[in-house]
Amino acid sequence: MTEQSDRPILIFPERAENAQITLTQDSVIIGRGEDSDIVLNERQVSRHHVRIYKEDDAYYITDLDSKNGTWVNGTQLKGTRRLVDGDEINLALAIKFQFIGTGATAPLPFDLPANLAGGRLRLDLDARRVFINEVEVSPPLSPPQYRMLEMLYVNPGKICTREQVIATVWPDVVGDGVSEQAIDALVRRLRDRLAEIDPDWQYIITVRGHGFRLNNG
Repeated sequence: MTEQSDRPILIFPERAENAQITLTQDSVIIGRGEDSDIVLNERQVSRHHVRIYKEDDAYYITDLDSKNGTWVNGTQLKGTRRLVDGDEINLALAIKFQFIGTGATAPLPFDLPANLAGGRLRLDLDARRVFINEVEVSPPLSPPQYRMLEMLYVNPGKICTREQVIATVWPDVVGDGVSEQAIDALVRRLRDRLAEIDPDWQYIITVRGHGFRLNNG
């Protein structure tokens, strides 16, 4: 069984340096000010823009009355909300980063087959690498994106429900802890990543009222 990380990670995909930051403190301030815990050199970002903090076993984000606002998975943040693995945060529509929760390395809740072959898309399940027409997806998918794709890949021809997506991608969150918007945002980002290599093929099919399935040719 894979050991889970004790601390969440923030991934800034557009930064050349310090693109991955581990939250070693239970409370961090992100902003433009030099006294912020994570300093962002972007004029649209407020001096103290958001606070991310741990309470009990969960992490939360609060907008600190920023001038240009904060968005989580495309929805403007009003006050405080709980963060879940894979959430995409946008500060002032200028700085994007992703929250990777403490369960990011959690294994899938089922045994994976040793080998799957055929189709346009291929996963190396041991190395967690993704290939489309033998071209590797690079940079690698985020942990939530990979876990969802892996779930669909090992269930060829089957529809995976939204409940299964939540159990696989966000294993530590139950009930209404994951919104429909978070699932849709994850699917949209995964489709975009696959389309970078094969823009003419729709790999993730939405089956309305049921869930998702993989269209692997």
